[in-house]
Amino acid sequence: MNSNPSEFRDILEVFDNPAPQRNFTIEHHCPEFTSVCPKTGQPDYGTIVFTYVADKVCVELKSLKMYLQRFRNEGIFYEAITNRILDDFVAVVQPRRVRVESRWTPRGGLNSNIIVEYPDTPLK
Repeated sequence: MNSNPSEFRDILEVFDNPAPQRNFTIEHHCPEFTSVCPKTGQPDYGTIVFTYVADKVCVELKSLKMYLQRFRNEGIFYEAITNRILDDFVAVVQPRRVRVESRWTPRGGLNSNIIVEYPDTPLK
């Protein structure tokens, strides 16, 4: 039941970076993230951590919260969701750099962390 990515992306809002002349790190923790396993239909719970250096704009937090809540009923694997969040964030916020990490609660004795970054480091 994957939705159109632009429908999610359109929720994100930004505001002017108050210090665009400086590289400073912004970190947002979203500890109540929920999506749905596309294989089992069971809920997945995790924490999404954004660590970024803004360029011209910063993400507005209420819109980020509303954006992340849209995934609550979305059937999507951990790897896909983390990459999709990064793509949407980069498209709207256009940061100098960003790291998105999804930390998933254990299921069946396993837990996973997925980390994606922009700009991407090429594979060797």
